[in-house]
Amino acid sequence: MVFVPSPTHGGHSVTPVEQPPTPVKLVIAGGFGVGKTTTVGSISEIRPLTTEAAITEVAAGVDDLTHTPGKTSTTVAMDFGCITIDPTLKLYLFGTPGQDRFGFMWDDLVEGALGGLVIVDTRRLDDCYAAVDYFEHKDVPFAVAVNAFDGEVEHDLDEVRWALDIAEHVPLTVFDARKTGSVRDALLVVLGVALARAEAAGAP
Repeated sequence: MVFVPSPTHGGHSVTPVEQPPTPVKLVIAGGFGVGKTTTVGSISEIRPLTTEAAITEVAAGVDDLTHTPGKTSTTVAMDFGCITIDPTLKLYLFGTPGQDRFGFMWDDLVEGALGGLVIVDTRRLDDCYAAVDYFEHKDVPFAVAVNAFDGEVEHDLDEVRWALDIAEHVPLTVFDARKTGSVRDALLVVLGVALARAEAAGAP
C-alpha cells in the first residue's frame, strides 16, 4: 500500500492507494489424464480457459485410456486460470498438455514461471517421468503431488519417490485435484520451494 497527498479543508492528508497483488506464474504439469485440467478448474477464481479437443478413435489408439475410460476430451494446448492468494499475491496457473506429441509447447508455457507442480497418478507412474525430468533439466523449482483418484493412492510416497527417482529436496505430497483447499495447499508447497530457492540465490 502506498500513500498519496489528498487536499482537505484544513491542509493536506494522505490517502491510501491499494497496490495490485504481485503476479506469479506457476505451471501445472504431468502425464495424460492425471488431473491437470481439474486442478486448474477447481481453484481458479475466473472461468478457466481450456483448449480441450475430443478424443477420436485415432487418438484413443495412441493415448492409454485404461484408467480413464470416461475421458472424452484432452488438452491440446494449455489450461489457464488464476487465484488471488492474499492481497499481495496472485497466482497465474498454466496447465500443460500431457501427451508427448504436444511436448514442444512446454518451453513456451514454462518461460517465466516461478515454479511447477507435477501431478502424478500412481496407477500410471511411467507417464510422469517426462515431467519430472523436464523440470530437473530446466532447473525450475517444483513439487510433486500425487492425485488421490477416488480418495485412494496405490503406492506410498516413499515408493513413488523411489520409482520416479525424485530427489530428496523435492517435496512430495498427496492431494485431491477436485477440492479447492487441497489444490491450494499443493500450490503453496510449490511457492515455498520457489521462495526458498530465490532466498538462497540472494544470500551472500
